[in-house]
Amino acid sequence: MSTNPYGETKEKTDIVIRMEDVHKSFGERSILKGVTIEVKRGEVMVLLGGSGTGKSVSIRHIIGLLKPDAGDVLIEGESMVHAGRDRMEKLRSRMGVLFQSGALINWLSVYDNVALPLREHRLVKEEEIDDIVREKLQYMGLMPARNLLPSNISGGMKKRAGIARALTTNPEILLYDEPTSGLDPVLSQVFNELVRKLQRELQVTQVVVTHDMNSAYFIADRITFLYQGKVEMVGTPDEIRNSSNPVVQQFIQGQTKGPMILDAGDPTTQKKS
Repeated sequence: MSTNPYGETKEKTDIVIRMEDVHKSFGERSILKGVTIEVKRGEVMVLLGGSGTGKSVSIRHIIGLLKPDAGDVLIEGESMVHAGRDRMEKLRSRMGVLFQSGALINWLSVYDNVALPLREHRLVKEEEIDDIVREKLQYMGLMPARNLLPSNISGGMKKRAGIARALTTNPEILLYDEPTSGLDPVLSQVFNELVRKLQRELQVTQVVVTHDMNSAYFIADRITFLYQGKVEMVGTPDEIRNSSNPVVQQFIQGQTKGPMILDAGDPTTQKKS
């Protein structure tokens, strides 16, 4: 039985997401170089690392927006890579995604943004939509803002509206790409506590891409540290914090001197992944 950075296999643990020896290049730029990532049911996994190390590209493979050049992506043991179109949509329906901006539609109210996936995919009858949307808005503390346009709400509220929209389909998996980007420290902590609330109350499996060390330490059950397209280390926040790995230490301490190849000298990090 082959080993991986996690030291575990599907038979021994309840693995919901598994990226298995994934390789991905864009032209001559090799972004993922044999990445294996495993996420257990109900845990919060943080993908950590510098720009261009493959964090966001990994998220896009999990969703099925990108197909690996080699390797596989499994959702509870079922391949996203080899799934047909209908099966792919079924697998995706189990996931909710929040990108940096919240991806709200500017001309729709908060209410209509949250209702959008239910209407677009005709998941429930129209008369049921109002109950579902109000429930998610209430859960996110957004009922007072339900009739406002995205341009009239704060960045933190946009993030919460994006999560409310993702929750309308009752996903088992939530994926976030730089969710605290652009938020002040207070709003960042509001988001961090929300991630833990979703884990505690809804048992949602969550994968979070971030550069924010404070957020990573607060929300993560485990952290996967990516460097130059490979998994450099996997561990709990304490294991990452106390790691003797010089690359990990340079990153988490924000040092400019050390073994890390910085963006200016690394052709794989010229563009954020």
